[in-house]
Amino acid sequence: MNRINAIDVTRGLVMVIMALDHVRDLLHISALTQDPTNLANTTPAIFLTRWITHLCAPTFVFLSGTSAYLSLKRRNDESARRFLRKRGVVLLLLELTIINFAFWFDIHFHSLMLQVIYAIGGGLIMLSFMARLPIRWIGIIGLIIVFGHNILQLVPPFTNTAARLGWSLFFQTNFFPVENRFALLVGYPLIPWLGIMLVGFAAGQFIDRPISLRKPWLLRIGLGSLALFLVLRFLNVYGDPAPWSVQKDSLFTFLSFIRVTKYPPSLQYDLVMLGFMFLILWAADGANNFFTRWLSVYGQVPMFYYVLHWYLVHLSMIGMSLLQGYSLADIPSGPMNFGRPDGAGISLGLVYVVWIGLVLVLYPLCRWYGPYKAAHPEIKWLRYV
Repeated sequence: MNRINAIDVTRGLVMVIMALDHVRDLLHISALTQDPTNLANTTPAIFLTRWITHLCAPTFVFLSGTSAYLSLKRRNDESARRFLRKRGVVLLLLELTIINFAFWFDIHFHSLMLQVIYAIGGGLIMLSFMARLPIRWIGIIGLIIVFGHNILQLVPPFTNTAARLGWSLFFQTNFFPVENRFALLVGYPLIPWLGIMLVGFAAGQFIDRPISLRKPWLLRIGLGSLALFLVLRFLNVYGDPAPWSVQKDSLFTFLSFIRVTKYPPSLQYDLVMLGFMFLILWAADGANNFFTRWLSVYGQVPMFYYVLHWYLVHLSMIGMSLLQGYSLADIPSGPMNFGRPDGAGISLGLVYVVWIGLVLVLYPLCRWYGPYKAAHPEIKWLRYV
């Protein structure tokens, strides 16, 4: 399969941005006590640092669908669909083990967080069965989910724990504490994210066109998505459970306007974030310079980068705590505890310094792994990472 470089560049860009959010999550002084998008106590710098990273998850999920289309277009038979299914299972297993250990550094796994890899893995499994359908129907189902799942806000909450868990795994972000021994956070319910993946799969037929046809299409779709977002957001009626409102000044009113809901992803969130994603694909398509080549190194090895960056971020947090005078004995434990001592943390400016350093450290590793993986097709497990 010939790679479309714009996909690698776009994916690389959002992977670099993603690391900023995770460094902020674990190292910023107020990250554990302050919601960065809460307009009552945030600052514009903190808000925008968090907001820009909203671009990452929908781009990963959409492009996972597109990559699945490009993989299946040559041979959409049971063997190819089975590989897609196996890849989804591997991602789920990685999420439940290696990735969750990177979150918490807890060998007893008192905490379990289902995030974007859970959504991609589960989505690929479902897509492997749906791939038998005509691509038009896959796209229509995806659009129905994206445009219609906000109606589920009207469903009253379940009181039965098993029903609430089942609903959450597929439709609604939720938190399940089990006394002081275990906690489960369903951050990325499958169905809203599956809608994005299915749209990405159907869009693969357009992204696979020659650049002379693809590039204008990317621009039109990107601008159209942003225009529809503006219309729906101004109307303030449907598409996001958190309507915008006039704030203390024009800047915070603007922040309220762009403060869209990610958990689970609302229609307005999808429109604005995927709109920007299409514009990035459009800008990257055909570009060949130092910056795009640098980004594509990360974009060609997304899973390798994702796993490694979490371990580096968590080790950076421990190193920060030790440098600030805390000992390993001061590191707290327990469900949903990253292990950062009370009072430890750095300023937002230093968060950016650590973020840039971490991304640069990962570059030679990614640059080595990409060619190594391509040169060793006989190592079967490399196909999944």
